[in-house]
Amino acid sequence: MALATTLMMGDPPWTDEYFMREALRLANKAAVADEVPVGAVVVRAGKIIARAHNQVELLKDATAHAEMLALTQAEAAVSDWRLTDCDLYVSKEPCAMCAGALVHTRIRRVVFGCADLAAGAAGSVINLLMMPTLNHQCEITSGVLENECAQILRDFFRQKRDARGTIGRREAH
Repeated sequence: MALATTLMMGDPPWTDEYFMREALRLANKAAVADEVPVGAVVVRAGKIIARAHNQVELLKDATAHAEMLALTQAEAAVSDWRLTDCDLYVSKEPCAMCAGALVHTRIRRVVFGCADLAAGAAGSVINLLMMPTLNHQCEITSGVLENECAQILRDFFRQKRDARGTIGRREAH
């Protein structure tokens, strides 16, 4: 399985592509650990302050999504639950649980790679990040390194189906 994506030497720092490559590196790490390959980083003032990948299987915790783990790390890094001057980069569109946490932590901007047409809560199925009735709305940037982000998920689930010898239902997170 060719899942290697690393920070490219030619990417200047502080670009969406630069930070998404780090999220992809973490997604690769998740895939190697037999986790759904989603990676996330939290950026503040141009520096990564938190990084995580899915660890649902390892921790036996349905809430151990990359976004949730990265948010917890970021809150510890800034000694506050409010992340108003932080941006989250994640390889796949957040689910409803993660989108809710992003609103609650008041993340400034969410940047994601590929859409999740089955369970995406940043516009694909529902948009919790910009719901006007909630107390906070996040700016959204989508489609950053979209093809690479989608490919790692396709490769992972294809490998899972091939290992089972069946075509299973599409898994969202």
